[in-house]
Amino acid sequence: MRQFVIDELSPMELENIDSWLKRNMQPGPMIGLYWLLLEEEHLDKAQLGEEHKEHGPWYMAVEVTRKDVRFELLVRSKTNLHCTCIAQASPKQRQVMLNLIDRLVEEEMIQA
Repeated sequence: MRQFVIDELSPMELENIDSWLKRNMQPGPMIGLYWLLLEEEHLDKAQLGEEHKEHGPWYMAVEVTRKDVRFELLVRSKTNLHCTCIAQASPKQRQVMLNLIDRLVEEEMIQA
């Protein structure tokens, strides 16, 4: 899977990142998993097709583990696991994730 990983984090940095994600993102179904919801303006042709309207919302996942944070570059559907609307992030969607990473690292003063 394509993803960005921030590793070599101190326990305090991991705690700060998890706290920031709790405040700024929607929690996922498991502890340490968060959803970056994609606004309609960031959707690609795969998600905007008429036949995929009911598959939204679309999101990318962020996972906090014991040693790192993983920012996945797969656009997922909340309602459908196997469809062409589930795809690798487009350049525009990758930029949304990069902007989130930059904001998180700056606001939490992450040194890793």
